Amino acid sequence: MKSIKIFLLLSVSVLGASLITKAQDKKPGEIKTMIESRNYIFKAQMANPQNGSSRQLTPEYDLTISGDTIISYLPYFGRAYVAPTNPSEGGIKFTSTKFEYNPVKDEKAWKITIKPKDDREVQQLFLEVFDNGRATLQVISTNRQGISFTGYVEEGKPKGRRAF
Repeated sequence: MKSIKIFLLLSVSVLGASLITKAQDKKPGEIKTMIESRNYIFKAQMANPQNGSSRQLTPEYDLTISGDTIISYLPYFGRAYVAPTNPSEGGIKFTSTKFEYNPVKDEKAWKITIKPKDDREVQQLFLEVFDNGRATLQVISTNRQGISFTGYVEEGKPKGRRAF
């Protein structure tokens, strides 16, 4: 039993290290091009609710920025002040075509503020992208506690899916 736990721990460590290495393959010029062209995907690896412990995520959760469209497919863990009428509407899932996008570069990272204007639930998204591709995302909602995510960005590739 002890050897199985050690094997699982090592497997998770190797997987995590490979994902971090993937993010660190980015160069500052690549990151700048993706941010300015609005063509990238934030891949969430860890959810950090305001209350409670962090949670490792499976690879399908992301935030896609593609020109004039943002598609969010992220989970939510935390306190909701208003429950959705449809249980399948859980998480932070939306598609926005009307939003403000404000990227600012400082000495450490790109700080991007996104304000969707056609989604009632999400007020703002704060995305911080470092030169090596690592990133953090904070989501401020109307009827929920805030939540943040850690992960990395990669070049955008159209998936043909919508958040709803």
